[in-house]
Amino acid sequence: MNQQLWSAVDDYFSGRLIPPDPALEAAVAASADAGLPSISVAANQGKLLNLLARMSGARRILEIGTLGGYSTIWLARALPAGGHLLTIEADERHAEVARANLDRAGLVDLVEVRLGKALEVLPGIAGPFGLTFIDADKENNAEYFRAALERSEPGGVIVVDNVVRAGRIVQEGARDPGVEGVHRLHELIAAEPRVDATALQTVGGKGYDGLTIALVTG
Repeated sequence: MNQQLWSAVDDYFSGRLIPPDPALEAAVAASADAGLPSISVAANQGKLLNLLARMSGARRILEIGTLGGYSTIWLARALPAGGHLLTIEADERHAEVARANLDRAGLVDLVEVRLGKALEVLPGIAGPFGLTFIDADKENNAEYFRAALERSEPGGVIVVDNVVRAGRIVQEGARDPGVEGVHRLHELIAAEPRVDATALQTVGGKGYDGLTIALVTG
């Protein structure tokens, strides 16, 4: 098993289940041209977010970590009429690229890109939200999850990306801030009676990682 094979399998499924999309392709290209890191979700992961939002019936979506707006486009397209998405981005250049990508995708009326550090912005944001996607600095995952939970409606969904860290979460000595943040996140979830959650390992074009999906039950 290797990265070449994982990428080929991703390409196989994406080629059959995800039609070509000029707006998404342009968002990827514009983000690369602007020098943004290539760490947005893969196409099949973006489609998963879209499906989860549609299945949950979310009318309001919160995203923590915008980057170039690729995942934002997938999520915003799941909104019903009258829906709204609020996404938080700490980097001004990233936010600028995301706004341009959203404009090109025809979604600026559905999405607000809020500039600032999420832990400073979140206290001024009121819920409830039907779905929250957390994909920002991993050391603050637990704090982001707690804030998302307090702003979630019953039956809402919280998705946290990059929770496997290429397996470092179970490796002795791999105690970097991102790994520590993942551990604190799952300790919080395990002790939280208002959510029911699972986590999945993933391999693909973005390498070896995973995500946690939580259902807000109360």
